[in-house]
Amino acid sequence: MANDFDFSNKAILITGAASGIGAACAAWLQARGAERLVLVDRQETGFCSPMTFVGDVADPALWEHIEASAGPIDHAVINAGVGSGGSLVETSFEEWRRVMAVNLDGAFLSLRAALRLMPDGGSAVLTASAIGLKATPGTAAYGTSKAAVIQLMRVAAREAAERGIRINAIAPGGVDTPIWDKQPMFTQAFEAMGRDAALDSMAKQTVPLGRFETADEIAAQIGFLLSPLAGTITGTVLVSDGGYIL
Repeated sequence: MANDFDFSNKAILITGAASGIGAACAAWLQARGAERLVLVDRQETGFCSPMTFVGDVADPALWEHIEASAGPIDHAVINAGVGSGGSLVETSFEEWRRVMAVNLDGAFLSLRAALRLMPDGGSAVLTASAIGLKATPGTAAYGTSKAAVIQLMRVAAREAAERGIRINAIAPGGVDTPIWDKQPMFTQAFEAMGRDAALDSMAKQTVPLGRFETADEIAAQIGFLLSPLAGTITGTVLVSDGGYIL
């Protein structure tokens, strides 16, 4: 068991690595011996890695560059994403495309590159969302993008199985990350109650267990899915939402 979470000599691609779940995954894997982290984000990550690529995951040219220069990898965390709120009738096409470009097109390009760089026997985890499994008003673009990520994962898992590559997804509920701060719909509550109190209140109203997850908790669960302990798990969605979808 002690070696099941040993990622020594492993090269791991992580997208959305500058903050939130991506940064927590980078820290978790680095602490467990990951030899080479290939980090991708729109901004500098703050990690000491010579393989850091700054750019938009929805840009095919970025992935051409990464494929040409990153070298082989053993695992991948396809995590980059953006949030969005608003009913279907209120969502502009520009907002729809913004969300799909990062959350779905970016996931496709990232996963395709990872599979091209991965020798037989690797593993990957895609960050989906409980919103992709439960119809939730006000999440037209975001929920659809995450539901599509789940289907992308399943198709990829089926195709990659013959190479011994496992591909899974994690579907968090509310996670305390900076993504909340970028949503105008929460600004009022944050200003009125304070950020921590507002998130705590939201969790108690919507989550049976009464709290949101932390990025560190999700990172450890992703680490499990990447590890040998999950050696026969593929094409699966690990729901980590405190009971939100029940």
